[in-house]
Amino acid sequence: MRIRQWDDLRIFLEVARHGRLTGAARALGLDHSTVSRRLDGLESGLGARLVDRSPSGARLTEAGRALLLHAERIEAETHAADSALGGVDTELTGTVRVATPAAFGTYLVAPRIPLFMARHPRIELELAPETRAVSLSQREADLAVTLKRPPRGRLYARQLAAFTVGFYAAPAYLEQHGVPSSVAELSQHRLISYIDDLIDWPELRYLDEVAPGVQAQFRCTSATVQLAAVQAGGGIGLLHTFAADGDPGLVRVLPDVAVPRAYWLVVHAELRRLPRVRAVAEFLEEAAHAAGYEAARNAK
Repeated sequence: MRIRQWDDLRIFLEVARHGRLTGAARALGLDHSTVSRRLDGLESGLGARLVDRSPSGARLTEAGRALLLHAERIEAETHAADSALGGVDTELTGTVRVATPAAFGTYLVAPRIPLFMARHPRIELELAPETRAVSLSQREADLAVTLKRPPRGRLYARQLAAFTVGFYAAPAYLEQHGVPSSVAELSQHRLISYIDDLIDWPELRYLDEVAPGVQAQFRCTSATVQLAAVQAGGGIGLLHTFAADGDPGLVRVLPDVAVPRAYWLVVHAELRRLPRVRAVAEFLEEAAHAAGYEAARNAK
């Protein structure tokens, strides 16, 4: 069993990252048949099937996932050697997929995409706003922003920023229905929240934490939809202060009630050394500073 050359691993890496042979071929500037043939050769040399191919894409097998960690380590060392020896082409390239909570992706990442693209024009950034936990070991994402520290394992995690969630409503709603003066009075109002059984993170169940037993009349799985519904006068919702503060279409209700939360950056230990992954991690840290600033300002 042997790997004949680095180029075979490079092709395998692109197939793993794109989930399709056509996507890998496009990224490498090769035709589909060449990518398929070289992948076949790698599997033959190793005596193991690395990728299950189907019309819906290419999915790594258990052997493929095991090889992926080694291939990415080799790639990282190659980039490091290029840098150390003054390689002429050290511009960061490749695809990086990031899974984040919807509010983080919408309000903190998306507005800064032009900055990232100007800084790293050859990195293809994929953003997956989620309300469920993603598996980094299964390569559903390269990095993840989560609402809690992950359990121990082959993962690197650090806290990005603290933030708060508070009650907001539209002025028109408050004019018609009045302003609640206590959490107990929320039961007399229309509330907007999450669909509990469609989210994986208990940290998103804000309403249960501050007003247990109070039911929401409108529920959805998206923080951005909740904000839009509140802006439209649909009711009172628990919104991220970094997104809602300063919005002229929103009024803070019960300002003494705030739900503290934190964002965590999580990456597989083997991937954190890759230059393009480090570049995206730094970008996410910069984005998170905005949430941290708002949390500090609201605490004053």
